[in-house]
Amino acid sequence: MRIAFFDSGIGGITVLHQAMRLLPDEDYLFYADTLHVPYGEKRKEEVRKYVFDAAEFIANQDVKALVVACNTATSIAVEDLRQKYPFPILGIEPAVKPAVIESEKRRKKVLVLATKLTLKEEKYHHLVARIDKHDIVDSLPLPGLVQFAEHFEFNEEKVARYLSEQLDSFDTSEYGTVVLGCTHFPYFKDTIKKLFPHDTAVIDGGPGTARNLQRVLEARHLVNQTAQEGTVSFYQSGTKVESEETLRRYRNLLNRLDELQTLA
Repeated sequence: MRIAFFDSGIGGITVLHQAMRLLPDEDYLFYADTLHVPYGEKRKEEVRKYVFDAAEFIANQDVKALVVACNTATSIAVEDLRQKYPFPILGIEPAVKPAVIESEKRRKKVLVLATKLTLKEEKYHHLVARIDKHDIVDSLPLPGLVQFAEHFEFNEEKVARYLSEQLDSFDTSEYGTVVLGCTHFPYFKDTIKKLFPHDTAVIDGGPGTARNLQRVLEARHLVNQTAQEGTVSFYQSGTKVESEETLRRYRNLLNRLDELQTLA
């Protein structure tokens, strides 16, 4: 049985990458809803339909767990998905809690970067209201980063120019932690770090989600015990990826994340 990862596009690969580091013997299925990406700019009802359509397809692929590796989809649909399907379903949310704890110690603020829809959802506002007791959390939607990633555009100069324009009204020296609240954003972690003071932490929810996945699988005795390297299959909006060119692009993304991990 496989562990499924789902996202509107390629962002969820950043979470898959974390899981593969922790659980290298597992077999994985990654589903990108490329026909409907990006979710962050669409209506909530529209996104819910796409998420449930994808989950129905994934449920018929012999999976033992599903990770909704998309902050927008998690905020909109993860609770309802858990009511419908028998296997464990994990979501991801912006890593606001650890960011606030760390930044409060340093008397600094927190900046959450995400999609417009994630930042508008009640789930996000409840999260911030529960944790941000001293009003230190600011937020900024960055839809352009999703577009850069989906077009495999990682040119540092071009991305840095876009980020500089979006951050123009912010005093970056005020922030002790930057939270990457969209799974597409870790592809640009190195560029983002350069726009803030050297001691500003840049974090995301991927590592925590992978650790939670490991705990859930261990608790249910679902961890693969065969001690052999696992496999990854890729799907795009219900169709298995067979094109060698497309598979190579996905593998290149995993390699890029390996390089970023080394630089961190």
